[in-house]
Parts: sequence; C-alpha cells; structure tokens
Amino acid sequence: MTATAARAATETQVRTDDGALLAVSVLPALGEPTGGTVVLAHGWAATRRVWGTVADRLIRAGHRVVLYDQRGHGASTEGREPFGVERLGADLGAVLERAEAPDAVVVGHSGGGFAALAHAAADTGRSGPLEGLVLLGTAAHDQDTPDSEVRMMGSGLFQWALSRPALGRRLLGQTTGRRADARLREVNRQMFAATAPRVRAAAFACTRGMDLRAGLASVTAPAVVLAGEQDRVVAPRLGRAVAEALPRARFEQLPGVGHMLPLEAPDTVVAAVAEVARGRAA
Repeated sequence: MTATAARAATETQVRTDDGALLAVSVLPALGEPTGGTVVLAHGWAATRRVWGTVADRLIRAGHRVVLYDQRGHGASTEGREPFGVERLGADLGAVLERAEAPDAVVVGHSGGGFAALAHAAADTGRSGPLEGLVLLGTAAHDQDTPDSEVRMMGSGLFQWALSRPALGRRLLGQTTGRRADARLREVNRQMFAATAPRVRAAAFACTRGMDLRAGLASVTAPAVVLAGEQDRVVAPRLGRAVAEALPRARFEQLPGVGHMLPLEAPDTVVAAVAEVARGRAA
C-alpha cells in the first residue's frame, strides 16, 4: 500500500493484535501525488463516511488518503480487548504500519482525536514520528461521561428514536452548530443510528479518568487544534488545553460551528492539513 502502487482506490482490512478487523479505504491522489499521506480517524458513532468531503478535497490537493472505521463501527469488528483510548491508539498504529505511512499527517475528530493523541504520546517504537496532527473537536482530559448518558447510548429506546429521521435529528441537534443544514444533520443521524448501542455505550464510557496531557510534551509533530464555537459535546476550552500541552500546536475556534467539524467545516480541515504538512504550526 505504498504511494507508488496502482492508482486505483483499494479496500482492505487490518487485523489488530487482539483480533479486530479494521476496515480501511486507501484513496490515491488525483493526478500527480504532490502531498504526503493523510490518515483520517473518525469519532464515536461515526464511520469513514464522515470524511467524504474532506477526503475528496485532500486527494484533489495531491494527497494519498487512508480512512478506516474504528473498531466496532461501520465495517470493523470489535476484537477481544475492551474498548479503550490506549487500545484505539494502538489500532491507529496498526493502520499506519499497514499503510506504510509512519510519517503521515493524522487527522482525528473527537474520539478519533483521543486515539491520535494516545498514539502520538505512546513510545511504541513501531511507527516513528508523525508528520503532523490535526485535531478536531477533541480533548485530552475531562471526558467523564455520566452514567445516565452511557445508559442512554446503550438503550433500545434511544436506538428506536434514532431510527426515526426527524426525531433522531432533533435528539442529535446539540452535536452540530445552528448553521448546519438538514442534509448534514441527516448524515450525522444515519451514522449514529447505524452504530450498535453496546459500542456507543462502551465508547462513551471508556474516557472516564482519561488524562493524556502529561505524555503530550514529548510529541514534536506540528499540530493544529480546531474547535467549534458552538460545540456542546467537547467544550472548546478542552481543545485549547490540548494545544497548550503540545509543544508545536496552534488553536483556533471556529465561529458558528458545532461538534461535527468534518461535516461542518471541511475546507478549514483541509487548510489545517496543508499547514501542518508545511510544518508551519506554532
């Protein structure tokens, strides 16, 4: 799966060391490949689909793009180990290794950002330094999901409600900014409803007690941290704290944007990739 391989898009699977099968798409650059590899890691209750517009912009800009479904999401299986942030960081490492892209730019949204930070901070010796990080609507600490929310994520009643388009969009209204249109909200609902309730519950529970900040001081890759001003899922102040913990990071708050930055602000995400690929982040 190198940059010089056949130019057709490919679908493959990466088997983790605990037996999960991660579904992976590899998209070659359109035209001459003028940029490096970008790996996209989605958040809880989403899939590779969330990156559609971002991935299209990136391949048009000359990047090779690798997208994968987090374990238990989309076409990926769960594996033997419990759902956890460090486990997801190791999953990302396995994808980077299989993609032969240890120096990729990694873009992580929400829970995908937790995975990206866990991977970047871990001294595994397997993948080497990343070229850069773009972190969207994410945090390194203070994600102690209440019991009531975890129970809701796993409940059959909530699943029933999510399966009703109008009701589901209304229930998930807080995950997007007020400017998000109905089509964007519907894509978000479809992904959320398609995620197994047990996986949603395990994902939202796994960040209790998470604090990755101490390990971020050793991450030398340039980074851009983006947060939506109207994000009611992960507070923007937590994104700012991530940027403050990383040695070479810049923080930006986007007006009028909520939590779903891959859907709501794809052009800003692509611009941030270009910035870290040039090494221009603070």
